Amino acid sequence: MRDQAERCRKQIEKLQRRYEKKREFYLMLRKYAADILDSENFRSTRNYIQHGTMPVHSHCIDVARKSIAISRLLGIRCSERELIRGALLHDYFLYDWHDKNRENYQSLHGFYHPGIALRNANKEYQLTQREQDIIKKHMWPLTIVPPLCREAWIVTTADKYCSILETLKLRRGAGKTRLKMTA
Repeated sequence: MRDQAERCRKQIEKLQRRYEKKREFYLMLRKYAADILDSENFRSTRNYIQHGTMPVHSHCIDVARKSIAISRLLGIRCSERELIRGALLHDYFLYDWHDKNRENYQSLHGFYHPGIALRNANKEYQLTQREQDIIKKHMWPLTIVPPLCREAWIVTTADKYCSILETLKLRRGAGKTRLKMTA
């Protein structure tokens, strides 16, 4: 009976830690990127699929979450604000890249979308040099020129990690938009 109670207590503590981590992340999102989360164009990314059945919106939030986790796990000092904002906007291309009937369809989407995302983001937001580097270089080595700041390296790594999980459908809840941000 004691063993079962101890296991139950440990499970509750684990769930509480997980809840606190998620809560902290969502508070950071709101603090650093409320303007992005509330924008009509960013919300429209829920309508576009990125990898497998994953909406671009969910993918970008997952990349932001994983970027924060990587930087903290490895003890990499960086601007969490720029890390989150760059991660949210790294795939801000605003079209369905799977649609072969789309005007200017690019079968080489992986090579072209970082520049398109950067152009779109620059139209709506005042981006720092780091945020621009994150968006423009997140597809390295396809972008040829490597990232210049640690934030861009972290987002590039997080993006690859999340993309693999989504493509192979190894991510829990893949295909569901799990985040509904409210004020």
